[in-house]
Amino acid sequence: MRRIENADDLAEGTAWLSAREPRFAPLLARVGPLPLRRAAPGFGYMIEAVVSQQVSLASARAIGGRLKEAGITTEAAVIAAGAEGLRACGLSRPKITSLLALAGAGVDWAGLDARPDDDLVRHLDALPGIGRWTAELYGLTALGRPDLFPAGDLALQKAAAHLFDLPERPDERALRALAEPWSPWRAVAARALWAYIRIISGREGGGT
Repeated sequence: MRRIENADDLAEGTAWLSAREPRFAPLLARVGPLPLRRAAPGFGYMIEAVVSQQVSLASARAIGGRLKEAGITTEAAVIAAGAEGLRACGLSRPKITSLLALAGAGVDWAGLDARPDDDLVRHLDALPGIGRWTAELYGLTALGRPDLFPAGDLALQKAAAHLFDLPERPDERALRALAEPWSPWRAVAARALWAYIRIISGREGGGT
């Protein structure tokens, strides 16, 4: 199974995208080398994903820091801490419920890497507190899948609307359809659009 592991893999993907969709060529020239955007796979990734839901970056970092200081970084540690221990670190009741359920779900994190993209996303999407967006991001960043594209991502939707001169920001379904021709390098397209939105947001004084 193909992976995005290094700059050479990204270069191959960007060359393919530039040839497939001409509007990517000037975008890629403008943003420069794309970041690898890889993360460590496993339960720790999902802790960060749950913690960061619907809170500011500063709050997520503070709560994540307290969890790490308390040694709550594994399934066993989450279960041992229980609701009280998680609450003491600043987690809300819904997030406590999600993390405890996720910790007790018996996920074979190493085995996930063998699953095809669609099966991987379905499996993760079914886990407590994990939706399709998080599932696709996990595959893209933690497992290096080259063709996963989290079309529900607001920043990707904004970037695509700007790049393709769309009358309005595409919703998840519309963006997924727009990105279909970019397969098998949709994860590289996502990296390019994330880089692009940072540039245009800075120029326009907006956020992502």
